[in-house]
Amino acid sequence: MPTDIRAKLSNLDVSAQKARLVVDLVRGKHVLEALDILTFTPNKAAEPVQKLIKSAVANAEENFGVARNDLYVYQIFADEAPTRKWRRFGARGRFKPILRRRSHVTVILREFE
Repeated sequence: MPTDIRAKLSNLDVSAQKARLVVDLVRGKHVLEALDILTFTPNKAAEPVQKLIKSAVANAEENFGVARNDLYVYQIFADEAPTRKWRRFGARGRFKPILRRRSHVTVILREFE
């Protein structure tokens, strides 16, 4: 059975819905190709996801002795994190809720067979 190299990013300040747009670009891709794609992706979530993949690659090289040329993004997903709820007060005693959504991103790398 192939070894899974995991890395997790908790409480990313981007909603899970927006993070999934970035995450879907790199799923199943070769690691070096995924990093290139994320370098030129203008979304706010692209930089933290790129950093996460680099971290997973470093884990693979350091802890498992796997070369970065042999890795691909096996699974990557963005889940919802707890939402920070703020309130802004409006006219006539009402208030407008502001939801600051966050997400958890997990990446699993695998070695080519």
